[in-house]
Amino acid sequence: MKIRQATLDDIATIQGMAEVVFRKTYENIITQEQIDFMMVWMYSAESLTEQVSGEGKKFFIAYKDGGEPCGYVSIEREGTCDDGRPLIHLQKIYVMPEVQGTGVGKQLFNHVCQKLRALYPSGCRMELNVNRNNSATAFYERMGMWRDREGDFPIGNGYYMNDYIYALDIL
Repeated sequence: MKIRQATLDDIATIQGMAEVVFRKTYENIITQEQIDFMMVWMYSAESLTEQVSGEGKKFFIAYKDGGEPCGYVSIEREGTCDDGRPLIHLQKIYVMPEVQGTGVGKQLFNHVCQKLRALYPSGCRMELNVNRNNSATAFYERMGMWRDREGDFPIGNGYYMNDYIYALDIL
């Protein structure tokens, strides 16, 4: 498997994966209307352009050995922790349904951690919002993250993200 940083040329690839994996992930958690709203909010060409090329943001795509895209992850510098360390938000980590359970998610997660160790040799904290009904919480706990807190965050159109916020100190 190969992981590389996304460019603006990858927007259609990301959108294609999201059409499958994002919809599949949330089909039994939130309404179809909210999924449609979030797809536009998070995966429109305009939104992805900002996510791929914005300052303090990095987006990576995983490819199977045959060259087919199979997952993606993105991170964003959000600010500074109370103790002065950089605070990074793991914005997205999704793996195509047909390769879930094969280690792709773990490789994407570890890739991000490696990049963050290189960017912040003195350490940082990485946080991630996870829907409280998403079974992926077990994956994040296996990766060493812990449930730090929870919240209900308005995202527009009367919709909320009802999330746990997971954290990991990267040293």
